[in-house]
Amino acid sequence: MRPFTLTRAASPEEAVAETGARYIAGGTNLLDLMKLGIETPARLVDISRLPLNEVEEADGGLRIGSQVPNSDLAAHDLVRTRYPLLAEALLAGASGQLRNKATTGGNLLQRTRCYYFYDSALPCNKRDPGSGCGAIGGVNRIHAILGTSDKCIATHPSDMAVAMLALDAKVETLRPGGATRTLPLAELHRLPGDTPHIDTNLKPGELITAVVLPPPPPGRQLYRKVRDRASYAFALVSVAAAIEVADGRIASARLAFGGLAHKPWRNPDVEAALVGARPDDAAFRGAAAVLLAGAEGQGGNDFKIPLLRRTLVAALRDATEGTAR
Repeated sequence: MRPFTLTRAASPEEAVAETGARYIAGGTNLLDLMKLGIETPARLVDISRLPLNEVEEADGGLRIGSQVPNSDLAAHDLVRTRYPLLAEALLAGASGQLRNKATTGGNLLQRTRCYYFYDSALPCNKRDPGSGCGAIGGVNRIHAILGTSDKCIATHPSDMAVAMLALDAKVETLRPGGATRTLPLAELHRLPGDTPHIDTNLKPGELITAVVLPPPPPGRQLYRKVRDRASYAFALVSVAAAIEVADGRIASARLAFGGLAHKPWRNPDVEAALVGARPDDAAFRGAAAVLLAGAEGQGGNDFKIPLLRRTLVAALRDATEGTAR
């Protein structure tokens, strides 16, 4: 690990005034990358003690401070009762020790777990732009099947972000100079395109201060994750669902997916294919066909296509269990 300086910010405004520095809170991702020499910041600003660690009711929803630990968020009464799919996603996301340190803002900004990104001896456009993507034609079992480019097929690792995307979350930020903005979570992360080294649409020095959830969606919520082992493994595929059934038909549907792309994935056409349909396997398979239109395996991850189809159908069955068909 290269030498670096560390300062502690006393306020969000003081943090964003530190131009050219990286923010660190729980450090569950950044410290690993620094140890491996993948990231080499010269200056770090500790934001772990900023007053951004509250979960508050706001306009029928919740405002979640960016420093709320994942364990605290998963255990919060309002999250467990109103947004159970978020609690489930958080508990599926990491070991208890990591959840105790990982923060809401840091979880959203964690970087890919691609093997090639983590090995500085191998080509990776995300780590070293222009060096190539070793996963294309290489070992790519965990990699993307949607939204890829010829520059990168990495996936975003966050479970929490998938759940928040299904819940229509928004992100509040603070910029250097004191300007604030709010952007939909759907606009936070980027697809790789020709610039896979740029993960998000945040500006330099912009700090996430909170995540805002609107009132909970109607219907039944669930989070289903398929992984190689039950303890602390990233998703091969995951589904966050909120489905409402009324009078024997699907009245509303929200679906987001993990393990598929460079960003948490949501396709409004998939939800539209379900609304108005009877909650049966024909409708569920039809929605899966819409989701998988354009999906492309890379050899080692071809299995994700049928796996995702089965996982979505099973998740929709669970979300509509007991309803008239």
